[in-house]
Amino acid sequence: MKKIFKIYLSILFLGLLPINTNAQQKIVVKGIVLDEFNNSIPFAAISILKKNKGTSSTEDGEFSLFVTKENLQDTLSISSLGFVTSKIVIRDYLAQKEEKIILKESVMEMDEITILAPSHYVINALKKLKQNTLSKSHQIELLYRRAATEGGKSKFFVENYIRIRDRGPANPLGSIQVLEARKSADYRAWKRKQWTHDINWMQTANPLRPSNRKPNLKKFKWKIIDETSYEGEDVLILEGVGKKKWDKVKLYIGFKTYAIYRIERQKALFVYQKHENGKLYLSYYSNEWGLGRNMIPEKYWNTPAEKMSYRLEAFVYNVELDKKKINVDEFGGKTDMGSLDLPYNAKFWNNLSMPPDTKFFKKIKSELEGNFGVPLKVQYNLVNN
Repeated sequence: MKKIFKIYLSILFLGLLPINTNAQQKIVVKGIVLDEFNNSIPFAAISILKKNKGTSSTEDGEFSLFVTKENLQDTLSISSLGFVTSKIVIRDYLAQKEEKIILKESVMEMDEITILAPSHYVINALKKLKQNTLSKSHQIELLYRRAATEGGKSKFFVENYIRIRDRGPANPLGSIQVLEARKSADYRAWKRKQWTHDINWMQTANPLRPSNRKPNLKKFKWKIIDETSYEGEDVLILEGVGKKKWDKVKLYIGFKTYAIYRIERQKALFVYQKHENGKLYLSYYSNEWGLGRNMIPEKYWNTPAEKMSYRLEAFVYNVELDKKKINVDEFGGKTDMGSLDLPYNAKFWNNLSMPPDTKFFKKIKSELEGNFGVPLKVQYNLVNN
């Protein structure tokens, strides 16, 4: 650790160097998505129409997106379950005094409609999964991050920028290419390495994706627990329970289209948004899970590792349908994401539209920097090179 402090000043000097010309041409579009009562709206889809680019608001409702001068006349679309989609020209949004997007609650009229048995909607949603989602070969790019804690304190943080060849939730994930990576110093007592990349657990957690842990949703006991809407369509919220009572799944299913707009499975969350062609694709993912004493090596008993947990999050930025532009060279998909041997590319990370730090990430970053008083950006430079 002394080595970190010896080269601390040199790293600070490097951090003062100007970023490249392309970064200087970037314009930051940021703000917060709120309802009419000034409550933040988490996980809203923020997209540039007809550009297939965007992001999601964080769990605190905030968002940040880089654009160029060429994008100023483009339209920004903001959509979320239960609200009327808002559209505004980027130039007009930037001219506003306040960096806010106010979404109006949509009006429901489900009382006038005959609702069928809950299982009817689930079965038809599964039948129409390929029809309602991007099921032809396409490419997605996303930010995938993992925070590890021991004993309730943050001990390790890693982020990957990933390109995936995909065919939608009805199929397994295709080729995975980790393009960029950065990580903090590793302060864990148990420096656990997974046999595969964490993004593969994103597939396993999704009850729609084929895997050896995929539940048979048709055999779940379903009930309708609420109603909402999405982009003008009435949406039913259904909760299902499997043979094991702890295995609960919540689906948000379109009443007419049977499209699945959102999935909640224990602590896993999948949020889908519409492509300009009307098909759905994953916009945001998060999950949390931990290991008890019976799942850790005995030598780490009676250490902070006894209470080890992960928090995962993914923001999808780009979707490419043009086969000529799809380019995924498999790399890193079968390696623990914290063990990848990639150099820290500061220019890339400075030019990426990073989501604003939520209260949670402010906390973990503060704890990581507090271990030895070393700023996180300094840790990136030291650990990843």
